[in-house]
Amino acid sequence: MAKLNLSVAVGPYDRTRALIDGTVKIDGVEPVCMTLPPEEIFFRALRHTEFDICELSLSSFTLKTSQGGGPYVGVPCFVSRAFRHNAIWVRTDRIKKPQDLKGKKVGLPEWQLTANVWARAVLEDDFGVKSSDIQWVRGGIASADRPEKIKVSLPPGVQMEDAPAGKSISALLAEGAIDGFIAPRAPALPRNTPNVGYLFPDPIVAAQDYFKRTGIFPIMHLVGVRRTIVEQHPWLPAAVFKAFSQAKDVALEALEDASASKVTLPFMEERVAEARATMGDDFWSYGLEANRKTLENFLKHHHAQGLSSRLVKPEELFHPGTHEQFKI
Repeated sequence: MAKLNLSVAVGPYDRTRALIDGTVKIDGVEPVCMTLPPEEIFFRALRHTEFDICELSLSSFTLKTSQGGGPYVGVPCFVSRAFRHNAIWVRTDRIKKPQDLKGKKVGLPEWQLTANVWARAVLEDDFGVKSSDIQWVRGGIASADRPEKIKVSLPPGVQMEDAPAGKSISALLAEGAIDGFIAPRAPALPRNTPNVGYLFPDPIVAAQDYFKRTGIFPIMHLVGVRRTIVEQHPWLPAAVFKAFSQAKDVALEALEDASASKVTLPFMEERVAEARATMGDDFWSYGLEANRKTLENFLKHHHAQGLSSRLVKPEELFHPGTHEQFKI
């Protein structure tokens, strides 16, 4: 049987590298791999369905699922995960604690970004700061004309305005026109810009405390496979899950090799050991069941924040062939 010649678009992560360089194969597939930044992948995938297999925003994918399904079928390989306590920046001269954001203006690049869903969830669950307590200002992180990729309907009581013409939210934060900033990237400002800093002075400590209390390691991105191809080849999602999982295993094995560091950062082996001690051996887990609690928390907030039109169940996000894996 001839292999399927399919395009694969993912970020250049250690956990995808073995797929990109061919060390790990996708059964039955001859891939054409592209390493691109997530913003470009999402834009091209959502607007034009350009890729056969690609990294996708969990938020955008959930929104499409709530509407009956989009052009991609989900695979529970979470190639991007991050605690988003470091995604919240503030004017440190006026915001000293999360509750100070009530009644203030906070900029964001898009309402529906996964990082922003998680950050708003933390503010509400842990500090009682609801989305309706903040005046939201939407604009680009660095450029003034970033569009919202997916049209959203804000929940009752939530107010959002566009940034002034020609102004990015980074510039607004620097000049004090807004009080806070939430985005998956840091503000586009010089380091040590006066009176601009993290809401949580030590976001690592805040994130570790969050995990100890909740057991949640936030998911940012999943993997999608073009629906029309899956309809012809229903074996493909399970093959994609297997390959991405194997690629992650290769990356973790390399991180633990103390003979020569694979990352240009000291103390890497110690950080891996620390992550295992804090979060368990499988600290970057793939699969539906291992991530059910995290997904349920995200889906609850996604619906409450006006993004998904109904409460989506975790099972709905992924192809049935990926819900369980064989064991020997």
